Amino acid sequence: MKPLALVLFAALFAVGGYSLAQQKVPMDRKGATGAVKLEQVISGYLTDVNGKYKLRVTESNYEPGGYIGEHHHVGPGIRYLAAGEWTTVADGKATIRKAGDYWYSSGDKTGSSSNKGKSLVRIINFEILPADWKGGSAILPK
Repeated sequence: MKPLALVLFAALFAVGGYSLAQQKVPMDRKGATGAVKLEQVISGYLTDVNGKYKLRVTESNYEPGGYIGEHHHVGPGIRYLAAGEWTTVADGKATIRKAGDYWYSSGDKTGSSSNKGKSLVRIINFEILPADWKGGSAILPK
């Protein structure tokens, strides 16, 4: 197995056991909208993951005062803050992100986030999900 494929496969292993998570569960969220922009089942040279996972890009918008309560994500991903200022709290530590910032989220850490600013927050999420994941949201309550 190629080293890159091995690392990707190890990161993806954490998304196993998700079947119950696909059920609709109430989420503590306010002032939020979102949409899946692109979704593609993985195929190509990384044959160990082909057909098992998909890449998904979603756009999430939070009005001033908007937030999402304690949650985690189905799979790992890279986040990009396209507009606004976004405060995340994880492990008791607050981090303020500004437009243009990128960060990695493993998905398995519980955290909360909020828009404490006066302008719209727009986040672009690039996530790895199980190929058969259904539904728009890959965010799960704590």
